[in-house]
Amino acid sequence: MMIKKGLWLGIATGVILGAVLWLVEAVTGEEVYTLLMNIDFIPVLGDIAWPVWMEWVFHLLLSWAIAIVYLAWIAFQTEGETSARWATSLLLSVLAALTYFPLTDLAIKETPPLDDVTAIIYWFIAHLIYAVALVKLDEWSE
Repeated sequence: MMIKKGLWLGIATGVILGAVLWLVEAVTGEEVYTLLMNIDFIPVLGDIAWPVWMEWVFHLLLSWAIAIVYLAWIAFQTEGETSARWATSLLLSVLAALTYFPLTDLAIKETPPLDDVTAIIYWFIAHLIYAVALVKLDEWSE
């Protein structure tokens, strides 16, 4: 049951994160959505011109993993207390947001610079929205 819920939760939150970053990029020109979908630095995988739907699959794989880890931690370690849900969600989302720096550094295609404060703020706000969505959709689905 946890895996099934984690897949659903990962899809929903992953779509929210992707949509927020897509909107930010569309409105501001900051290439944060491009960064989210970029895998050009991964050997072999990065050499293939993937269709957009497959880039989304790669993104959702990570979101599924985060959602399943979140649910597992809540179920097995904290008995589901609200404060633990928020702390776990925020911790996982901050860790995911910190990928801005290695992803930007490793990217071959054009992505925001490492020191682009505006892009970093957008990236972290989007991941904060992801954290909120993770908790709220988890609570809603109970």
